[in-house]
Amino acid sequence: MSKTPEEAPKEIPKEKEEKKEKPVKKKKEEKGAFAFYKIESDQISRLLPVCERCGPGYFMADHGDRYTCGYCGFTRYKVAEK
Repeated sequence: MSKTPEEAPKEIPKEKEEKKEKPVKKKKEEKGAFAFYKIESDQISRLLPVCERCGPGYFMADHGDRYTCGYCGFTRYKVAEK
């Protein structure tokens, strides 16, 4: 008994896909120091809290329901108001 080798399935040629153009991304504007401070009547106040672990100079990012330090990763959740 002789076995015949099975033929490999032939690939069906795919239609040439048209290259789609990628959407143009907007460049993010860099925030200056004015984004972290508020000046009123000759007094400067911080808009964002300072990290409790890292100390002054390290602001925490506002993520809606929490504040997070980008340097050490410390997270403080905001108190939910009812």
